[in-house]
Amino acid sequence: MKVHWKNKYLYWGLTAFAVVGASMLFYFLLFRMDVVFGTLRKLISILMPIICGAIIAYLLIPIVNFQERHIYKFLIKKKHITPNKTQRKVIRYVGIVCALIFSFFIIYSLLAMIVPSIIESIISIINDSPRYFQNIRHWLESLLKDNPEWKTTVFSYVEQYSPRIENFLNDQILPQLRSILQHLSTGVFGTLVFLKNLLIGLIISVYLMAGKEEFVTQSKMFVYAFFSTEHANNVVKGVRFIHKTFVGFIIGKIIDSVIIGILCYIGTTIIGTPYALLVSVVVGVTNVIPFFGPYLGAIPTAFIILMVNPMQCLYFLIFILLLQQFDGNILGPKILGNSTGLSSFMVIVAILLFGGLMGVSGMIIGVPTLAVIMAGMKTFRAYNLRKKSMPMEEKVYTHMEYMNPKTRLPVDFAVDENGMDTEKEKEEENK
Repeated sequence: MKVHWKNKYLYWGLTAFAVVGASMLFYFLLFRMDVVFGTLRKLISILMPIICGAIIAYLLIPIVNFQERHIYKFLIKKKHITPNKTQRKVIRYVGIVCALIFSFFIIYSLLAMIVPSIIESIISIINDSPRYFQNIRHWLESLLKDNPEWKTTVFSYVEQYSPRIENFLNDQILPQLRSILQHLSTGVFGTLVFLKNLLIGLIISVYLMAGKEEFVTQSKMFVYAFFSTEHANNVVKGVRFIHKTFVGFIIGKIIDSVIIGILCYIGTTIIGTPYALLVSVVVGVTNVIPFFGPYLGAIPTAFIILMVNPMQCLYFLIFILLLQQFDGNILGPKILGNSTGLSSFMVIVAILLFGGLMGVSGMIIGVPTLAVIMAGMKTFRAYNLRKKSMPMEEKVYTHMEYMNPKTRLPVDFAVDENGMDTEKEKEEENK
């Protein structure tokens, strides 16, 4: 029997079924949220190798593309050879191998240079903590020598809490640090799981980079198969915007943070800051987090320097303030440009929101994510304004009091000779 899909009873029946199903799904999501999140966590744990592989491929594809462009240019212009399909595949895998070797070399070099110095600095800080407390005590004595009342109050707190802090460092932090180093050297289950995910992710990333054009082509075909041509064009355009925003922001921020870390090391070495390498690594790594990153890195490092030499702590804070002004006003805009288009207020909102939801990773990707969301909302806004035949320029709404429902033109606040606001409709009916 032929089913008449335009039958009104069938239509209302399917609508009622959809409403009941949506209500049941909403009830389940509302009252069984722990089950939903548990399932999501399990699913993410299962798919973690694929996620790692996609991230690795996404970060290395620009390096592969850079090599391919230069190899093709060399073969075509210098050797007058047009690579065939087999040669293109060989060039692709050569680029992938070179990109992986290059990334491994960079990571290994950084770890080999930085990690031993950082561990040595941390252990030295903990072992020399009694001497640092004595330095702070002498500095406070010289600072408060003319104020006996404040001196008595401050030193009572110092006497009360300094033994606790010293015991905490020696009995808790140092054993934990040694335990972490022992676990990293001998291996634990969590480390093995991470290495397993990383190894499988590397293999997956090779397949993703090797067939990136095929994956992109298949994705476009699905989009155009399921959406109308106009909506499919918008989806493809939106994905390109997301890619441009994320790549531009993340890679630019990494380069910016590396430069800031190097400049911090040079500056702290010149002014004689204790533990210059450790301080520079902390400042450079935390600089990846927009807005709050410099402060998150400067506070703990300033405390470490304070224990060694209070005056050096003051010099360090002044230097970091100047360095961050240079980064925020000169270096950052030069590298990043206006890649996100977000105001300072929206940057703070993005960091707080996504940082609260996803932790440190959310603070890093929150800004480009919110930039993409805001761009989508602006596109939706422009679509609806165009549909209602209303102005789409932001400056039109700046001094508007209300919109005339007949002419669809804004009515502005006009100022008379006495400085009082009067209503005056915008005279654009003749346009």
